[in-house]
Amino acid sequence: MKSLSLKINKSVFYPAILVIFSILIGTLFAPEIASNAFNTMQGAITINGGWFYILTVAIILGFVIYLGMSRFGSVKLGPDHSTPDYKLSTWISMLFAAGMGIGLMFFGVAEPVMHYLSPPTAEKESLEAMKEAMKITFFHWGLHAWAIYAIVALILAYFSYRQGLPLTLRSALHPIIGDRIYGWPGHFVDIFAVVSTVFGVATSLGLGASQVNAGLNYLFSTDVSQTNQLIIMIVITLLASVSVATGLDKGIKILSEINMGLAIVLMLLIFIVGPTVFLLQAYIQNIGIYLSDLVSNTFNLFAYEKKSWIGGWTIFYWGWWLAWAPFVGLFIAKISKGRTIREFVFGVLLVPTAFTLLWMTIFGNSAISQIVDNNFVRLGEMVSENSAVGLFVFLETLPWSTALTGLSILMIVIFFVTSCDSGAMVIDMLCSNGKTDTPVWQRLFWAICVGVVAAVLMLAGGLEALQTMTIAAALPFSIVLLFACFGLGKALQVELAKRDSLALTGMSSTEEDWQERLDNILSTPDKKNVNTFIASDVKKAFEKVKKQFDANDIQATISTTPTGILLTVSHGDEHDFCYGIHKKKHAQPDFNTDVDNDSETYYRAEVHLAEGGQDYDVMGWAEESVINDIIDQYQKHLHFLHVLRD
Repeated sequence: MKSLSLKINKSVFYPAILVIFSILIGTLFAPEIASNAFNTMQGAITINGGWFYILTVAIILGFVIYLGMSRFGSVKLGPDHSTPDYKLSTWISMLFAAGMGIGLMFFGVAEPVMHYLSPPTAEKESLEAMKEAMKITFFHWGLHAWAIYAIVALILAYFSYRQGLPLTLRSALHPIIGDRIYGWPGHFVDIFAVVSTVFGVATSLGLGASQVNAGLNYLFSTDVSQTNQLIIMIVITLLASVSVATGLDKGIKILSEINMGLAIVLMLLIFIVGPTVFLLQAYIQNIGIYLSDLVSNTFNLFAYEKKSWIGGWTIFYWGWWLAWAPFVGLFIAKISKGRTIREFVFGVLLVPTAFTLLWMTIFGNSAISQIVDNNFVRLGEMVSENSAVGLFVFLETLPWSTALTGLSILMIVIFFVTSCDSGAMVIDMLCSNGKTDTPVWQRLFWAICVGVVAAVLMLAGGLEALQTMTIAAALPFSIVLLFACFGLGKALQVELAKRDSLALTGMSSTEEDWQERLDNILSTPDKKNVNTFIASDVKKAFEKVKKQFDANDIQATISTTPTGILLTVSHGDEHDFCYGIHKKKHAQPDFNTDVDNDSETYYRAEVHLAEGGQDYDVMGWAEESVINDIIDQYQKHLHFLHVLRD
């Protein structure tokens, strides 16, 4: 067992389990006390801290948009030479499935109908109520929600892939507390993230089982009961266990792509059989109303109207998105390595939002249209009584209702499986110092743990209490998140200072004969030649430079790597200078007509700095030329340190 536990961070793993089971036992044996305590807590936060939630989310949205549009947008989430791990369609499918896919199935019909029946300002069931229902739904499910996910993912991805910190929530605190993230402050943050994720996913799993049960009731007349919901949870947990055991690149990736395809099919079918032209008109108008009122709605607290509506809706949503942000943000960060900040912001903020708003229009406007135009009053009554059945009551009146209901149930199950297995993967990372190459049993443990917690809470009637607790827990996290945003801004300022320094021109890095330089540029050496060049000429150049640094009492070290050689010059508490030369394989260029060379690849000796590969080749350079290039880059590094000191 010792070999299995080597990758476990015991300081997070065991305390997290203790906290989870303590809360679970307290909720089991005193559900009413727990519910009252959590409800009191949420009420106090809504009344006294609602303004803080509103302001925090507004700052986050503005900051994310600024990062995407500013000079920071060209910074990569990873070394300069890194490329995305997943193609664009796969990436969007995965972040969408983990982010809010299941919420769209649950609230796509229910929320617009509820706002239509009980709007905050308009007269209920009026034309204005119809417009306001869609405006509010867009507001709750649009840019603000995805901005919260985006900023957490961006902070974690930047500090992990760019600065080499662990891919866990503690790394978000590095700009604030520095290396103390490796001590108990960091352990505490990761424990908080583990507990929040376990109860967040478990609560959604428990509440969602009721929707699957409702769908099966409409399709097969299956009884709506706790026993059936428990069976549904067990099946979903088993499927999630299989998925998480196969890993991110197989189970989670494949399920996400399948469900994205099914979501598009279901949406298109509803669009075709519904009021098609009206839905197109409504989508355009809904977007216009949403964007035109975005600023006023963002800061609207109903302070003058003294309405309690905002506490049950907007504040609840902002708290829920913030509570889910450690889980979803860490998962998005995991799959986003190699993308620029601008590409990341566009992909995480705009694309899912556009799809989400289209979904809400097709389902929400179609449902309201059934009530208004077809006098389908029963839909509103059923949604008011039990929002879980809203989708299936809505599908009853459409052609191919049985097939559409079956497709919806399949999607709900897959969405829950992807939420459960991605949640288990994230929890495992938090308990393993950000590592993903952990033993299968660890991932299975957390997948089963989430299922067990959900089942126990459902049987004990404690799901709503835990949901309230999860929302309340978002308050301290939002405070930490604001400090982390400040830290990210400071780090990116340093990033740009470094880039400006690298752009400085220095002395020519080579004094070779131009013909020899051209021959080096056009050559396509093999792996052996590049290895020999690095081991001889480059190493000699490094040793001469190191000797000169030593003579000036500056510590310099030379180390070998699997792909090359690295020179590191220490500057104490300031940024160290790193200059490496690594071999890299490339495809043969088309201009190479050497008939004696049968290889389809060749190798380059590429320069790498601390920021990553610089995409230029020094293969064949003379020893003095390599030395001059090192000095050029070192001069730029000293200028970078000078800028930081000022």
